[in-house]
Amino acid sequence: MNSFDPPPQSSPTWGEEGRFSPGCIAAWLALSCLPVAFFSSAHAAEKYPVRPVRFVIPFPPGGGNDILGRAFAERLGERLGQQWVVDNRGGASTIIAAEIVARAPADGYTLLLGTNTTLAVIPSLREKLPFDPIQDYDPISLMSSSPYLLVVNPGFQAKTVQELIALAKAKPGELNYASPGFGTSNHLSFELFKSMAGINITHVPYKGTGPALTDLMGGQVPVMLASTAAVRPLVLSGKLRALGISTAKRSPAMPEVAPIAESGVPGFDSASWVGLISPRGTPPAIIAQLNFEVAAVIKGSDLRERLASQGFVPEASTPQYFARHIRAELERFRKLVKSAGIKMDQG
Repeated sequence: MNSFDPPPQSSPTWGEEGRFSPGCIAAWLALSCLPVAFFSSAHAAEKYPVRPVRFVIPFPPGGGNDILGRAFAERLGERLGQQWVVDNRGGASTIIAAEIVARAPADGYTLLLGTNTTLAVIPSLREKLPFDPIQDYDPISLMSSSPYLLVVNPGFQAKTVQELIALAKAKPGELNYASPGFGTSNHLSFELFKSMAGINITHVPYKGTGPALTDLMGGQVPVMLASTAAVRPLVLSGKLRALGISTAKRSPAMPEVAPIAESGVPGFDSASWVGLISPRGTPPAIIAQLNFEVAAVIKGSDLRERLASQGFVPEASTPQYFARHIRAELERFRKLVKSAGIKMDQG
């Protein structure tokens, strides 16, 4: 992988295995003059960026990941002195956007908001893709993760995770659950929930989160795993009811909602994540600079607090940690797809 290894002097500021813990970002920024010096000396005649950066987001405007991506784009543009032009390329389960970036010049001017759907879920489901999640990209940094909320229509009879499991076991295959689409991380995370809970609930894929939530609120489908950022306002307004959260720990954005792992499915832990990705072969100094800037943006309290209040968990990482994370997630989802017998043509 084309990436920049932080020098030994900087290593104590990294979190576990290269992941930033919130308390170490300031120290990393204070000690990161060496990567910046590397960039300046090696590329003094090639200042980056000297023109706008194209930031490809693999979703339509208005969704949770689009909001997150735009927030980062605005602040990265301010810090780097060049506009980050958001290019929304939704469709085909994020494949369209992924291919655009994989085929773009590796010069730092076309970047991808990489997601677990793009880099782990879809490659687990399809043997043939116009991109390779490992070989075609250089990971730069994680940016954020977001837990899912297990939400139901307020009129649904199950009031807890245990009651949902009991109802599903009493009526195997009769209950339905919604997802934003076949092959999304929401879809496979619910399949993981089904597998670990030992229940059979029928999948109803929609074309996006919006239509799925519309039917969920309308009572056409009773239950869904949706990103906290997408459904938190609906839960707070009483339009949906949250039964549990998908991560092992409670979310600061929804502290009253207990983890699913504590509510009937021990060990359940799943979350969506996004990060900054460039085409394979991007100069190491550019990767180093972008990695530094992502950490600096996350350090800014305004963005961190804003995203946290919406259910996101802002987090930076080294390129090396992000690369290992992608490989681990890809392996995890491949095992789940195989054990659950999920086929792409089911969608």
